[in-house]
Amino acid sequence: MRFALAQLNVTVGDLAGNRRKMEDSLRAATEKGADLLVFSELALSGYPPEDLLLRPRFLRDCQASLHTLAKQTGSMTMVAGFPDGMPDKCYNAAAVCRNGKVVSVYHKGLLPNYGVFDEKRYFVPGASPVFLEIAGVRAALTICEDVWDIEWLDSFLNGDSQKPELILNISASPFHVGKIHQRKETLARCAMHFGCPVAYCNQVGGQDELVFTGRSMVLDAAGKVCAEAAEFEEDLLIVDGAKTDNGVVLTLPFSAYVERHYDPLEEVYHALVLGTRDYVHKSGFSKVVIGLSGGIDSALVAAMAVEALGADNVVGVTMPSRFNSAETQADAKRLADNLGITFYALPIGAMLEPFSKTLTGVPGWDEKGLAYENLQARIRGTLLMSLSNQFGWMVLTTGNKSETAVGYSTLYGDTAGGFAVIKDVPKTMVYRLCDYINARFGREVIPQTTITRIPSAELRDNQKDSDSLPDYPVLDALLKDYIEHDQSPMELIESGYDQALVKRVVRMIDRSEYKRRQSPPGIKITPKAFGKDRRMPITNRYIP
Repeated sequence: MRFALAQLNVTVGDLAGNRRKMEDSLRAATEKGADLLVFSELALSGYPPEDLLLRPRFLRDCQASLHTLAKQTGSMTMVAGFPDGMPDKCYNAAAVCRNGKVVSVYHKGLLPNYGVFDEKRYFVPGASPVFLEIAGVRAALTICEDVWDIEWLDSFLNGDSQKPELILNISASPFHVGKIHQRKETLARCAMHFGCPVAYCNQVGGQDELVFTGRSMVLDAAGKVCAEAAEFEEDLLIVDGAKTDNGVVLTLPFSAYVERHYDPLEEVYHALVLGTRDYVHKSGFSKVVIGLSGGIDSALVAAMAVEALGADNVVGVTMPSRFNSAETQADAKRLADNLGITFYALPIGAMLEPFSKTLTGVPGWDEKGLAYENLQARIRGTLLMSLSNQFGWMVLTTGNKSETAVGYSTLYGDTAGGFAVIKDVPKTMVYRLCDYINARFGREVIPQTTITRIPSAELRDNQKDSDSLPDYPVLDALLKDYIEHDQSPMELIESGYDQALVKRVVRMIDRSEYKRRQSPPGIKITPKAFGKDRRMPITNRYIP
């Protein structure tokens, strides 16, 4: 038998566009003589479709699109993910199509309801397994979470008298650092438990905050990866197998395959680039604008935007006040020159003065406190959004996870924009990514002075981030333990963090939820990102 796994970059709601991509794969797999073609989870609708699933018309259109696609199948069997049913009883489903018809439908049995997943909000679980026979091979059809609980799956499939000779798993598994290792361990455990190969087809591409890596793969009965599709790009993986007395044996010359090992930092870089490209393009934009302060965060965002969209589609704007040093202004220009992007300088001093003078009409206004500092950021946000309105450029914001966590940002200032590229990237990783970019391109893309300069918002004289925040290595470690590992303040203190530091940082995190809720979406790259992963009440008097 020959089977094909098609990992596609689909878009939620683009039923016609998604179907066209699937039709192209159908033709390519047919030309390659495949007996079976497998698409990823909910490939027809795009994943995750969220509350589109509550619209009966959307579900009817998805099912109509499926039948249009099914009509193009011949003797080859095709498995396509789609939502089946109506809002009151909808299934995360996989259709088995052959000879122009839908011959059977599998309904996902295990529905994840943690992290970014909300499947119990939309779907009901299926109750019956579906097997299909391909060239004499008996294959069990599963969807994503089904294989993550081997005991459940064993019980689920054991109702049938015969064990599967091949397990097919269609998936939409989002990226975060280290996820690939969990995925491979899970698939290997499944293969070894059932003593048969596992073919896993994953989605690829960016969808709002989520990035899907692809890396569809086939594992043999011993749990060894024998073939793997590309990472962060569309691919059609073709694998041959033969039925023997000992089960299905994969017959392509897999001895030539060397399992890939990716550097986590490299994966983060590619995830951020892909997520930016897809969010901008899928949202209908072609160009972006970025406020370039001469600092490291905006430099990183600009460099990745150029990689994602091309230099011609990135505009940099520096907006200095009297508090911005000549060095940072020079670095902003140097960065723009290094990247080859359009660059504008719009000094805000002439605007800042009348703004402040107007505010003196309210007794008590002065230029000594935080409000005056934030006024500068809000003027800059207004300028960037005005350029966005005038020219149709999406504003990319430049705040990192460390700042986002503790609210070290100005609402309607540096948080104003359409997409927060590094929203889930800790500050310490920002430095590592900048070094990685310079090493990757073999030149100083991001000025070394930008990387080595003490970080500062430059909203007052001699300002440093460390005036308001702990040193970033300490802060990032604490944030990871509190946010990603859910450690309580007491556990943090017991593990060695300073008590006063813990109380201060936890208070800053919890009090900043209102800012995060009003900030643009950003790409998830850690196990627990702000937004879908971590949903805290804004009005919250619980003191941990």
